[in-house]
Amino acid sequence: MNKNERNALLSFLAIYISSAMLLLAVLFYFYYQEQYKSLQKSCSMELINASMNIKTDILNAYMHDKKYVPKAFNDKRIRYALYDKDKKFLFSNLDRKDAVDFTKRFYEKAEQHFYVQKLQEDNIPIRYIVMETCRGVENINNLKIYLAIIFILSSVFIGFVAFFLAKLLLKPVREKVTDMDNFIKDSAHELNTPVSVLMTSVSMLKNGKNPEKMMKYILSSSKQISQIYNDIHFSAFNDINESMEEKFHLNSLIEDSVEFFNDISVTKNINIEAKIEELEVYMDRTKAQKLVNNLLSNAIKYSKNNSTIKVSLENKIFKVEDFGIGISEKEQKEIFKRFKRGKNIEGGFGIGLDIVNRICKSYNLKINLDSKENQGSTFSIDFTSVICQ
Repeated sequence: MNKNERNALLSFLAIYISSAMLLLAVLFYFYYQEQYKSLQKSCSMELINASMNIKTDILNAYMHDKKYVPKAFNDKRIRYALYDKDKKFLFSNLDRKDAVDFTKRFYEKAEQHFYVQKLQEDNIPIRYIVMETCRGVENINNLKIYLAIIFILSSVFIGFVAFFLAKLLLKPVREKVTDMDNFIKDSAHELNTPVSVLMTSVSMLKNGKNPEKMMKYILSSSKQISQIYNDIHFSAFNDINESMEEKFHLNSLIEDSVEFFNDISVTKNINIEAKIEELEVYMDRTKAQKLVNNLLSNAIKYSKNNSTIKVSLENKIFKVEDFGIGISEKEQKEIFKRFKRGKNIEGGFGIGLDIVNRICKSYNLKINLDSKENQGSTFSIDFTSVICQ
């Protein structure tokens, strides 16, 4: 290599490294902005959820003519205070009482995030609930440290980092964004059907047309919306490892779910046949309800109008069989992944079976899928590992 070639190569490397560093800096900046917004939103939702729990406890206490007794959260990084209508605190374990600003709803101040909720009930002395947490600020600081370390390492190994970002960071992020974009679109589509039916039914009911039929449609749509909300809430806020195990009869739970979904299936004129044996299990009742409800909901979504769904609990195995569109072999390999869904336009948005799969793994329940296109699908769960001896 002669001098000119060497100078040209060095110039090329200098331009390449400079361009790569500039690009890397831009990528880190936008990545930080997106993660910052995500952490802010996550912190806000966490405080809102915690304040709603406190509000519920307060209303329940005063509804039963009892005085509300404040309790600290298990997570010591979440604290709160209660104020009366004159903004005098009735209870507080806040670190920074001087940072409370009643003119704002969610804000960051003094290394803390705050959320202020106002109660409207006049018969309750508590008027404001103020939530405080340092978790959001800690997460943001950790994000800054993490990005700084990565940026320094990237400066030293720019060639490797560029390849790493292209293969392991940019592609997964792009796929995640695409999945979330599809999830939002599918969520809107999923909610559109019951909301449209609900609005149409209410309008026809007001005009006195087929009141009995319209009431069935209203009940069906309301239950569909409730089921969709519960799935989203469970997937977003519930830790699959947190459980409250108890003994209960699985057959009673399944019978209640079948009765619940009979009101939903009425809009497609689907008949649910049930053959249930008695079985007592030991597990989290809410998670068991999620297993049953999501399989029934999935069967209704992918079944054709005027068809039948067979539900059974025999020999410790719970089965849901539909005679709908079925699932191809290729889709069967992906169907239990989050945000993955079938091609049917009436299908859900890909969290129901993910919830089922995660719960089954947490309790070592064996789940099986037998499906053929245009013939139907059968989901079965073996509850042997959780039966009461």
